[in-house]
Amino acid sequence: MSNVADPAVRLRLALVQAASGLEPADNRAALDRLAPTGHDLVIFPEAFARDFGDAGSDVSGYAEELDGPFAAEVARVADDRGGAVVAGMFERSDDPERPFNTLVLRGSAEASYRKVHLYDSFGYRESDRLTAGPIQPTVVDVAGWRVGLMTCYDLRFPELARRLVDAGAELIVVPAAWVAGERKVHHWRTLVTARAIENTVFVAAVGQPGPRYTGHSMVVDPLGDVLVEAGDDPTELAVEIERETLDAARRTNPSLANRRL
Repeated sequence: MSNVADPAVRLRLALVQAASGLEPADNRAALDRLAPTGHDLVIFPEAFARDFGDAGSDVSGYAEELDGPFAAEVARVADDRGGAVVAGMFERSDDPERPFNTLVLRGSAEASYRKVHLYDSFGYRESDRLTAGPIQPTVVDVAGWRVGLMTCYDLRFPELARRLVDAGAELIVVPAAWVAGERKVHHWRTLVTARAIENTVFVAAVGQPGPRYTGHSMVVDPLGDVLVEAGDDPTELAVEIERETLDAARRTNPSLANRRL
């Protein structure tokens, strides 16, 4: 019997909770070192091409094109593993001093998503150093599943998750660098779970680890059950999600169909 998952029925996910550093070449090497085999989609955190550095740092010198060294290595690693890989980078924009905060998904599927909601909160001003992306949902087919993309602070805005689901998303992927602090793990877990329940959708949220960030990468199913969750240390999680779980949740709680707004 084959151990390959039926793409119409199951999707095999790997969540790589790893820290990026300040040297882009080291982070590209980490993609190959850390990406596991045997998964349809491997998810790395936000800003994996190069960490943000000190709060308010100028990251424009580390911005690349969508066919630059980092995205090319994501594609190479994905092809080597026989699936798709998604990871975060800084992408050059029309403003040379304020790049986009971008996710690149490469391999068996290809998409790019520029973070819409910049982290102007909790004492940070991401918009001073980055440019917000266009307000449009990014949904891509991965191994027979419709996968929507959002990044970190986007999680606090339910409208974006709903737009992804309206565009057909069955799984929402949330790479993040969720800064540690009082209540932050509680907010993270609550918001990931809420986005799953209110949209009857799977959510796979992958954070950078402690001590700077919160970690707690997790996958939540469409009824809010946590399938896997990490602590705050570097780690890798693996899980299969099943279409019957999605279909059953939407039969049990047809809230999408019951909407009046």
